[in-house]
This record gives sequence, structure tokens and C-alpha cells, in this order.
Amino acid sequence: MARALMIQGAGSDVGKSLIVAALARAATRRGYRVLPFKPQNMSNNAAVTIDGGEIGRAQALQAQAAGVEPHTDMNPVLLKPETDVGAQIIVQGRRVATLRARAYAAMKSSLMEPVLESFGRLKDRADLVLVEGAGSPAEVNLRSADIANMGFARKANVPVVLVGDIDRGGVIAQLIGIKAVLDADDAAMICGFVINKFRGDPTLFDNGYRLIEARTSWRGFGVLPYFARAGEFPAEDALGLVDARKVGKCKIAFLALSRIANFDDLDPLKLEPDVDLVMVRPGEAIPGDAKLVILPGSKSTRGDLTFLRAQGWDIDLLAHHRRGGHVLGVCGGYQMLGRSVADPTGIEGPAGETPGLGLLDVTTVMTPQKTLTRVAAVHTATDRPIEAYEIHIGHTDGPDRARPFALISSAPEGAVSSDGRVYGSYLHGLFASDNFRSAFLAQLDIPAADQQYRARVESALDALADHIDSHLDVNGLLALAR
Repeated sequence: MARALMIQGAGSDVGKSLIVAALARAATRRGYRVLPFKPQNMSNNAAVTIDGGEIGRAQALQAQAAGVEPHTDMNPVLLKPETDVGAQIIVQGRRVATLRARAYAAMKSSLMEPVLESFGRLKDRADLVLVEGAGSPAEVNLRSADIANMGFARKANVPVVLVGDIDRGGVIAQLIGIKAVLDADDAAMICGFVINKFRGDPTLFDNGYRLIEARTSWRGFGVLPYFARAGEFPAEDALGLVDARKVGKCKIAFLALSRIANFDDLDPLKLEPDVDLVMVRPGEAIPGDAKLVILPGSKSTRGDLTFLRAQGWDIDLLAHHRRGGHVLGVCGGYQMLGRSVADPTGIEGPAGETPGLGLLDVTTVMTPQKTLTRVAAVHTATDRPIEAYEIHIGHTDGPDRARPFALISSAPEGAVSSDGRVYGSYLHGLFASDNFRSAFLAQLDIPAADQQYRARVESALDALADHIDSHLDVNGLLALAR
């Protein structure tokens, strides 16, 4: 049976996901069979697994770092926020409910059983299981029903290393404060700490590092400088979605919807040197010189249609189209481009129907069945192959489906407007297909670089593993696992 080590954070977005990915690649290069695990994740960026379910995108990246296919056991509980107080609950890859926060809190303790069940199966298949916590163990007000941090670590007897983000400031107080507020038995699970995202001369933190060790009695495993290539990996959630502007010859804009989902679809475009990828934030206008506007996925299509109109983006989109501009809607964005979105049974919120943007002659009806599948498609306009995945609720149909965006085993997928400038598709991850991306951009007179997106991510994972091997005691960290 495998050994295990858990990486927890002094807060959210401190770099836990990338440190687990780095350790996974570093341990794999040492000859270990490594599997990643996160008991509970909250993210609208999801990946479809080899067993036909869904997990957080970060665990899929960690699986890639370990050289294995993602599996639902790697993230047995996934929360996908649909409103400020409610989320879709995914257990072992399948949607089981949509609950408000208080109802989920009452349900959470019952989820320890599937969490431990999935963890046990991973341990049977690996030499080393690397576990990622969620949020911070300092949230002691949530400890009684915790399945994501110390609740899991204690139940599964997994040693813990804490990660603190010095880039945010206050890292000394964060780590010493966690020791102060934790129950003594919880604190005893922590074997050490890592300082992450340091910029500048690390020797300037020597006194602070020694102070943390002295006040906590935890061993320090090193100070990790900021990793410059972190932006080449998909972000865990919308908190990590930043405007990565650069000088590019051609502008593509995307809308930062309130419930934006699977926005890693855009990552390959972000890395194209001649593409100026512009994130249109709430309250901002869509740039008038954009060649293409992308409506990304959404966890609440009707809610984001209302949000979109509140920003005035519906008016901007019509003006963009009148000027000869192109529009692409992916998944929820595709549904928004149609004439209407109906949710008769209230799957994504209150039952009802919302008018769409009317740029595609299709309508969508939300249905209880969720589509979760990997697909091989062919883009109809360029005949280029697309390796992608579908992860959506709802069925879309209408006259513009007679002009499909792509074909899947000769069956039509998506829709294209009669003028050929508005496209809708359920295919996530489409731009990671290099030949398709190049041909699609060429249709817009945008030059594409001769680069392989997946190879670039692999290169970044290798560089990340080299990075932690250079700055942390990786062998010491791996030796903690039990």
C-alpha cells in the first residue's frame, strides 16, 4: 500500500496545486508511481476523466505531471458554484445535488466515507499519493465536519506540510497563527512548512524563517522563489484569472462572466505571440477593434445572461457583429448566443426562460442529464481535427444546427450563423488542438505560431520540477510520507 503526504495551505491560492504538481513530476522522475488526490475542491474549471466523470482541473494537471490519466477518485468531492450561496455537488465524478451552503454543511460529514473510499483505491494503485488540502486548516470554525484538511489528515493518518505565500505579506503571522489556533492533535499532524512565491534575495528572510521554526517547532523545507512560468498552467478557479496582456498584432476579447467556467479553454490563445487576448471585466466595454469576441463557459447560463446585459455587453456584441466582427460561444456561451434558454424544472436556479442574444437561430432547454465525454471531432470549415471534451447540462437545437461547427463521427456538433461569423460549440479544450487552432486563427487573418500547446505544458512541468528540486529539500519532503 502506498505512502501519502498532504500539502495544506496557510490560505487559498498560496500555490498548493502547483507544489503538488511539482512534487508529482519530481517523484515520478525518481521512479515512484504517483497519484494526486484532493478530498474536496471548489472550482468551475473541471476536467472529464477516463472513467467518464469530472474532477477539478488542478487535479487533472497533477495527473499529467505524474504521467497518468485523470480519474474521479483523484477528487471525490467537487463543488461547482452556481450562485453566491449555492453550488452543484459532484461526488466521485457525478452530480448528486445542487445545494445552498447551509444544506451542504449539513451533508458534508456524510461525504467522508466516499472520500476515504476513493483515497483507499488510489493507495492500492500507487507508491505515493500526494494529497492537496483546500483553503486553510485555520478555519477552525469548520473543523467539526471537515473533510478537506485536518479532518481528512487525522482520519487517514496522513502527515501534513503547510505552504505559506510570502508574496501576499504576513506569512510569519499566518504560519505561527495556524499553530496557535489548531487543536493540539491537529497541530501534531504538521511536520513542516514551505515558503512560496518569494521575490528577491531569499537570505533577507533568514531571520523570519528561523522565527517560524522556533515558534512552531516545525521543520522548514525551504524557500521557493516565484515561478515565472506559472501562467502557462490552467488556473484553479476564477481568483487566478488575470489579464495576461501583451503586445499582439490581433485582438481577441473574452467576457469575464460572473460564473465563468472552464476558462482554461483560452490558455492556448494566451500563449500565441500574435494574439492580444483581452479580458473584458464587468463595467468595461468590449473593445471596438477586436476581431473575435469569445463567450466562455458558465456555471449559470441564465444568470450570466442577466449579468451580461447588466454590463451592456449585449449592445456591444450586436455592434461588434454589425461591424463585421466574429463571435464564438463555448458551452454556456453557445447557449447564450441562441434565441432563448429555458430551465423548466429549475436545474440551474429558479425555473423559467430567459431570452438569448439572438445571434444564432437555436434554442436551449436545460435537462437533468449531464453530458460528460471526451470526443474526437473535425472542424467543418477547415477539416482540422479537434481533441476535446463535453461537460454540460442542456440540449440545443434549431435551424443554424444545419451548419454545424464540427462533426463527431459524422454527427453535427454546434452551430454557425448564416453569415458565417457567429459560432457556437459545446467542445471544451478545442484550442489545445494545434492544427485546428492554427487554421481557425488563419480564417480571421491572425497568424499562429508553430508551437505545440501540450508539449509546452509538459516543458513547463519539467521546469517546475527542476525549480523545486533546486530550492526545496524534495527528498526530505518525500521521506515524510507514510
